[in-house]
Amino acid sequence: MLEDASYSNVTATYRKHDKTRIRQGDILRDFELIEWRGFVDHNLKRVKLRLRCLPYIVLLTQDCDLGLDFIYRSQEKETQDKYLQSILACPAYFAEQLRKGTHLEDLGLQMESIKRPRWDNIKNNSDPRYHFLPPFESFGIPPLVVDFKHYYSLSRDMLYNVFGEYYRASLNELFREELSQRFSAFLSRVGVPEFK
Repeated sequence: MLEDASYSNVTATYRKHDKTRIRQGDILRDFELIEWRGFVDHNLKRVKLRLRCLPYIVLLTQDCDLGLDFIYRSQEKETQDKYLQSILACPAYFAEQLRKGTHLEDLGLQMESIKRPRWDNIKNNSDPRYHFLPPFESFGIPPLVVDFKHYYSLSRDMLYNVFGEYYRASLNELFREELSQRFSAFLSRVGVPEFK
């Protein structure tokens, strides 16, 4: 799929687009989502929900799929097999909070603090679980870390309704592809049991 001119001139990690459609690598700020938390008093007809605000999220669904979804919904097509129902996203945490293990305090969780040399590996994108995103003050992007163990499936229709309100910036082609490759590699790893 052809990219617009803003994609073909990769001179920085980030760029902005016209928000006509959602793209892989889009970064959203202060994104609110509803999490399903189980059932009320074991009643399978009443669910617990929690509103959660994530400081940043990065959209990871493949751009070709997002593009075809947009085209098929914009034009009269005989079939709707290119329609997406949901869009994959990972939260991007403030780097310093993740390093201190305080990035999930809003959930009542204290995570392990990360010390050197592991922190240096994270900042160099050498740790397979994490992906470091450098700051870019012009777009309001602080140092961020994506944790590949945390991801969400967001309603496509809901996301389009609020996209313009939350959109901050996008990763340029090469950087979004690097993120996508690292995410898929982490998810496709094979767990091997520990032998004694």
